[in-house]
Amino acid sequence: MSRAGTGYRGSPRFPAERKKLLRGQWPVLGVVALGGALGASARYGASLLWPTAAGAFPWTTLIVNATGCAVIGVFMVVITDVWAAHRLVRPFFGTGVLGGFTTFSTYAADIQQLMAAGRAGTGLAYLALTLVAALASVWIAASLTRRAVERRRHTEPHRHLVEWRQK
Repeated sequence: MSRAGTGYRGSPRFPAERKKLLRGQWPVLGVVALGGALGASARYGASLLWPTAAGAFPWTTLIVNATGCAVIGVFMVVITDVWAAHRLVRPFFGTGVLGGFTTFSTYAADIQQLMAAGRAGTGLAYLALTLVAALASVWIAASLTRRAVERRRHTEPHRHLVEWRQK
């Protein structure tokens, strides 16, 4: 059952409402696309700097995904605990840049290639290691960032008192 004035899943029924909704989403779509292009370009650059030979363990993809997850952990703490970000920052950087940089589709293709090359053990190890590295990276980075933010909050008031007393 839908709410009055809306269609399936709450989408606007009338063309004017749809146009208004779409018009408000164009900036978000634009920053996600721009961020995605930047992130994917950075990932591509990493693959050029550290290429993986066919059938070899895909260290570059593992490191890119773990690094991207760590940056996501830092970013989420900063924009939720420290900085009141503009509404387009999260879609640009979180969804666009980091979504384009991290590459779980390449991760899946790497596993498929390892399996096809008869390296099932390596493929399964890569599967597990990437999941553990990604989750650990985001958790460790978020925890360390949160700890640094808290430490800074506790030292900031004292620093202002010292500066005031020196005047």
